[in-house]
Amino acid sequence: MIDFLVVGIYFVAIFSIGLYAGRKQDSLEDYALGNRSLPWWAILASIIAAEISAATFLGTPGEGFVLRNFAYAQLGIGAILGRIIVGRLFLKPYYEYKVVSIYEYLEKRFGITTRRWASVTFLISRVLASGVRLYFAGILLVIAYMFIVGQESASPLETVLIYIAALTVITIATSVYTTLGGLKAVVWTDVLQASILIIAVGTTILLLFFGIKGDSSFSEAFSTIIATIGDTSVNPCGVKELQPGKVFDFGFTGQGFLADVRHILSSEYTLWTAFLGATFLAMATHGTDQDMVQRMLAAKDSKTGTRAVILSGIVDIPVVLIFLVCGMLVFVYYARVGMELPVNAEGAVEQMKVFPYFIIHHLPSGIRGLLVAALLATAMGSLSTALNALATTATRDWYRDVFNPAATEKQLLCAVRWLTVAFAALLIVVGAVSAWYVVMNPGARILPIALGIFGYTYGSLLGVFLLGMLTRRRGSDCGNVLAMLAGFAAVITLEILGSRGIITPIAFPWRVTIGTLVTMAVGICFRSPQSSAEAEA
Repeated sequence: MIDFLVVGIYFVAIFSIGLYAGRKQDSLEDYALGNRSLPWWAILASIIAAEISAATFLGTPGEGFVLRNFAYAQLGIGAILGRIIVGRLFLKPYYEYKVVSIYEYLEKRFGITTRRWASVTFLISRVLASGVRLYFAGILLVIAYMFIVGQESASPLETVLIYIAALTVITIATSVYTTLGGLKAVVWTDVLQASILIIAVGTTILLLFFGIKGDSSFSEAFSTIIATIGDTSVNPCGVKELQPGKVFDFGFTGQGFLADVRHILSSEYTLWTAFLGATFLAMATHGTDQDMVQRMLAAKDSKTGTRAVILSGIVDIPVVLIFLVCGMLVFVYYARVGMELPVNAEGAVEQMKVFPYFIIHHLPSGIRGLLVAALLATAMGSLSTALNALATTATRDWYRDVFNPAATEKQLLCAVRWLTVAFAALLIVVGAVSAWYVVMNPGARILPIALGIFGYTYGSLLGVFLLGMLTRRRGSDCGNVLAMLAGFAAVITLEILGSRGIITPIAFPWRVTIGTLVTMAVGICFRSPQSSAEAEA
């Protein structure tokens, strides 16, 4: 009962914020950018909340549980470098052109064709990625449902139906306050959601520590934790090259230059990936994705937006470390205190379900409700931003410019709200299909799909944006389309060759880098029209 009360209070709070924030909205710009009046610290909290999706909430502790090291956190280096570039290079022209959809910049620099190709690329990529990530939000709710009704398992069909019900409830709740309140509601609910998240995970870490500590002293407890994390004989997930405690991987194999290159390109967590691959990835997700940039454009000027995005990269590192520590402590709890682990039909430990299983079965009432609210907060935070960005982009780039050029502000405001509802329905469909696929294929690894979708398309987006910002007379409207297709084709080709064992598989952070470089290399072969070059000068 306490758990339901905690979750109920959370829902009352976010709906109240959404209703309050939705007052006095008279235009699409008010809805999409909050009248460009939001403080930097609120934007910072909103960026953090949007980044911590349900996949992160469950996947990062799972990463800590399985690998017991901090190698994942080194990607934060590139996250900071990429955001510095975004703040210094991207935001100023966005503010100068007073864009609402960032793809308007591409029309001013190159032409309408480039803008529409980029806009469609974003819409398709964001729908697929957000829909797949929505599935992860249902994992904890399905486990909670099983716990409440006293079932250990359910038939595949029943499980899929439970997932669909859970995803529908989450999406409807999110779309209500997003539709009513626009970006202001998104940002201010994100502030609340980020606060709940940190409190919940911090409380979980304390409970884990004292559960492991028992009657021993603090020094003995710390010694036990460190010794258990480093014990490679305890390996429930069967990791072949378990390296507890590792922080940095320099990428050198000692087997020659080509072996080093293959290792670096196939590894997600090396310093080369951190400084290069993660930097390009951060530039793409925070500089060319309407979802993220829209928050920065809600600040009063580019300097305020720059401060928010750079500080978000710095804050990201301790947040990731907290999640990793949480996963490591769950492992120590499993090894020392004892707990069952969720396994699939093949008997393998399900990494994504380890943390939610612990939440439901081992946390006390009240704290369990707080963690459920925290998961809902992460899911709804990333979902609300996606809905707002998708609806804004579709309204500005397509409804206004293609279908109804004479639309009034009242009509645009009505359109963006109905499109929010439409995209919510579309995301439910994608999330339901993802749930069905995983339930029917227990051995499937959907996390790389969720994280890797952007890698296939965002290199093309970043390449054409960089072409516009770093050059004055290179790139043309039709040439950019060919360049974007070339960047996409290069990544897909490498992925196919890697999956067939013809070449070493390319890790997802490098996909954006390769796609970007290929897009720029092809795009730079075309010369900008004189009018575009003069407008940019």
